[in-house]
Amino acid sequence: MNPITHAQLDWDDQGRPHSRVFDDVYFSDKSGLEETRYVFLEQNRLQARFAALPVGGRLVIGETGFGTGLNFLCAWQLFEQHAVAGARLHFVSVEKYPLSHTDLQRALALWPELSAFAEQLLAQYIAIHQGFQRLVLDNGRVTLTLLIGDALEQLPQLDAQIDAWFLDGFAPAKNPDMWTAELFAELARLAAPGSTISTFTSTGWVRRLINAAGFKMKRTPGIGHKWEILRGEFLGWPEDTPPPATPKPWFARPAGIEGERHAMVIGGGLAGCATAASLAARGWRVSLLERHAALAQEASGNPQGVLYLKLSAHGTALSQLILSGFGHTRRLLEHLQRGVDWDGCGVLQLAFDAKEAQRQAQLAEAFAPDLLHLLGRDQAQQQAGIQLAQGGLFFPEGGWVHPPALCQWQATHPLIKVLTHHEALELHRVDEQWQARDGDDVLASANVVVLAGAAEIKRFPHSAGLPLKRIRGQITRLAQTPASAALATVVCAEGYVAPARLGEHTLGASFDFNNEDLTPTLAEHTGNLAMLREISEDLLLRLGADSLNAEHLQGRAAFRCTSPDYLPIVGPLAESAAFQQAYAVLGKDARQVPDTPCPWLPGLYINSGHGSRGLITAPLCGELLAAWLSDEPLPVPASVAEACHPNRFALRALVRGKPATR
Repeated sequence: MNPITHAQLDWDDQGRPHSRVFDDVYFSDKSGLEETRYVFLEQNRLQARFAALPVGGRLVIGETGFGTGLNFLCAWQLFEQHAVAGARLHFVSVEKYPLSHTDLQRALALWPELSAFAEQLLAQYIAIHQGFQRLVLDNGRVTLTLLIGDALEQLPQLDAQIDAWFLDGFAPAKNPDMWTAELFAELARLAAPGSTISTFTSTGWVRRLINAAGFKMKRTPGIGHKWEILRGEFLGWPEDTPPPATPKPWFARPAGIEGERHAMVIGGGLAGCATAASLAARGWRVSLLERHAALAQEASGNPQGVLYLKLSAHGTALSQLILSGFGHTRRLLEHLQRGVDWDGCGVLQLAFDAKEAQRQAQLAEAFAPDLLHLLGRDQAQQQAGIQLAQGGLFFPEGGWVHPPALCQWQATHPLIKVLTHHEALELHRVDEQWQARDGDDVLASANVVVLAGAAEIKRFPHSAGLPLKRIRGQITRLAQTPASAALATVVCAEGYVAPARLGEHTLGASFDFNNEDLTPTLAEHTGNLAMLREISEDLLLRLGADSLNAEHLQGRAAFRCTSPDYLPIVGPLAESAAFQQAYAVLGKDARQVPDTPCPWLPGLYINSGHGSRGLITAPLCGELLAAWLSDEPLPVPASVAEACHPNRFALRALVRGKPATR
């Protein structure tokens, strides 16, 4: 992966930003607001289109060049002024050189009338790293998806239908690499029927290239020093051009849900609460079923979990998901109480052996320093506040989270009804509704159900074949001492130890593939203390852990739920036998793509298999499910969504000629 770099700016005597790389302005030095409103809002007829949105309706805007966010804020302001309360705005923007938080704040200060919107954007403009970054604003009414990177790398991975395009960016003469036939083909691929487009330039070759992609552009009078600008509509894919590839049927979106938008989510941990919150933000009524007396009682119930990024330098699907998920979760945490519910104290991963040190060096080359950077031993000790045997990789935006607090906050939406002591033992489809039952008792029913109960989903026949496995993990709770209060950051080696929360450190977590008993064991407490010794002899002494009687230690055990490829399992479920029959030809020729619709189980979805990464992946996967169910742009690249799709296991089995299994 190529590390992103922030925009390099100069500022004029009026405080306006100027790109050093492109030698161009970010907005008109004469009339920035007026130009934005005229070129992008007026030419795309957004006022009337916002006003026409029904309750539950949404409009999707796509943009090339986020820049200072001025276009986005103006569109949001107009949406707020004219759209009904139940409508939603979705804004997708690609940006190769994002502004730093400081620079963005300075630029947006130029527009006091947008301050109410700018403040919300700035509060969520955190952990903006390469790839897809989802920002949820105005309590879910407005969604901003930033694609950080080169437009021709990011847009081909976007799964969306764009209703209006803002073709922005630096002028064609300054940035010719952007204004290409390849880019305009991507805009056409993503354009919804009747999609509109506008741009500040009227350059002839630009107009001809956009027309050739399937739009009908016309010159229209400009504003300020611009004599003319361009606006147009999408007519359809050109007949003389090969059509864009369509998703393979087993990864295509299922048909939309008819009738009331009511979902039943089974499982009240991180995955279930995140899914419920994302659906409720889109106007869905949600019944959240939890078998225990309260939410977050199993793997999501640990006192502290770590926001730790296990990345690859090679841009794997898992690495992309983690990078997008980390940013999303980190932004959600801003709504919680720092110091009690979470703390962005940073995470230090020690280079405990030569192999780990080599891995860390590769990561430091692949990612920007504000995401991660190497610290020598002395620097690491200073950062952590304790003595260490080695340095390592520091994640300044990481930290610890109290997972139950995140679950509770997500479940407080007025459209979510939490049903505790509701254990769904059976799932039946009756009269186009899913019923969750405990014997003869119908616990709840809805036209959509999301299985989010970790490995417990295997009890239902529809999902029994998914290859989920449980891994027992045990944490140890250690009382803070005056000396251990010096620990200033999470420190990890084979395990982790976090700065104290409410007077107590969390230490862990063990891995046991064979034990099905959740009673904490003396052996694993002892193992956790051994991990602590490996992390820091100094911290061990500060905690007095070398003299503790392991028999008296407190802790808890829970099951992580993971898949064979360590990616979560997120998406719609298909009927297994019908799937095998529909795509049996893949067993003979894996290159075949039968023109057969996938036999979906109507309204049945899954969000599970997050393993030890649930804090980072589960909230974003809630957004992914909600996007599928609400026909919105996906919050992750299409290739990542496919890599997480439940159908991947059935496909692999078919290709390998193995018996029917998911």
